[in-house]
Amino acid sequence: MKNRKQILQLQNSYNVMSSDLAEQIIRALPDDQYEVTTAFLKGKPRDGQSVSAAGRSVYFDFSSKQLKGIRRWFAIRKLLHFCRENHFDGIICHRFKPTHIMLNLAKKLDTKAFVSIAHGFGDYDRSYRQKLVDKLIDDRWRFVGVSKPVQRYLMDTTSSMNESNTVAINNAIDIDQAVSIQLSREEARLALGLPEDRFIFGTIGRLVEIKGHAVLIDALAEIITQYPKAAVAIIGWGEEEQNLTQQIKRLGLEDNVFLLGKREEAIKYVKAFDVFTLPSFTEGLPLALLEGMSGALPVIGSDIDTIKPYIQGLGQVCKVGDSKSLAQSMEYFLSMSPSAIEEEGHHLYQALCERHNIDDFRKAYRDLLEKMLS
Repeated sequence: MKNRKQILQLQNSYNVMSSDLAEQIIRALPDDQYEVTTAFLKGKPRDGQSVSAAGRSVYFDFSSKQLKGIRRWFAIRKLLHFCRENHFDGIICHRFKPTHIMLNLAKKLDTKAFVSIAHGFGDYDRSYRQKLVDKLIDDRWRFVGVSKPVQRYLMDTTSSMNESNTVAINNAIDIDQAVSIQLSREEARLALGLPEDRFIFGTIGRLVEIKGHAVLIDALAEIITQYPKAAVAIIGWGEEEQNLTQQIKRLGLEDNVFLLGKREEAIKYVKAFDVFTLPSFTEGLPLALLEGMSGALPVIGSDIDTIKPYIQGLGQVCKVGDSKSLAQSMEYFLSMSPSAIEEEGHHLYQALCERHNIDDFRKAYRDLLEKMLS
């Protein structure tokens, strides 16, 4: 199709799931008007792994060392050649590293629109990053926070991010698609190797300290004597795996905590859990929370301002970083009847449908690009 606008989505590391924000943006852009290229700075799929729904995927496969210090200029020059060769009308950068590269290249490109999406907090805590934005952005740039609190964070870090160029577009998931691929409770537990007789507090997320997995394990230790059938299951991988394994062994919870590793399309398995649990120290607006709600699961979440407002009055809210508070929330569900638990999960599912409409999400990104490219 001729005269389609050329859009590049630039991401740091390869990791494709159908519920990803980047994949939902692709679905927001009509094929007869846009041609989308997805590019990843690091990593590439192995046989059988998911690939992007974009018309074209590019894997630069840089090493971590090639994206740091003076060595990153090799990657930047390669991206400059790539962008000039493809004449992109718009470039969408996910998180800081792709944004950093494009800030350095923007003035050398005739691209009409640059969009930087902040998926959470912390990207602009460092003063040199704030100075970089102040120095290099121009009228072609827009910054998106995945929730109102993330938008506020961006505008608080530097005066060059303000109400004229910074917006909030709440994360959302395609609920119908999510439900269609979810396994039943029995199928999900069988696929994950989880015992049928346990009451499982489950979560999905990278094994990093800010996700609060260690707090969740400590909370389980607080209640395990009274509730020996209680268990924790975590889908995800990351740098904290060894520390968590040692913690589990130290507390004698080898039979009650299941580290399940990385799973393709983790949303398929949410119904393996009895309660979705998100004890994070910080989040943007976590897709994992929405995925848990899509499975009609009751939810426990920490009282940070990107979780609490979305579940207050519907789920259990615990003090961030406080294992005793989290243990109390776990006991709340352990003492409930199965029918009461099912009803609470149903209320969260209804709230998800009302507040996180995927059509509104897609329209917001489509409108943003259309306005910038017009």
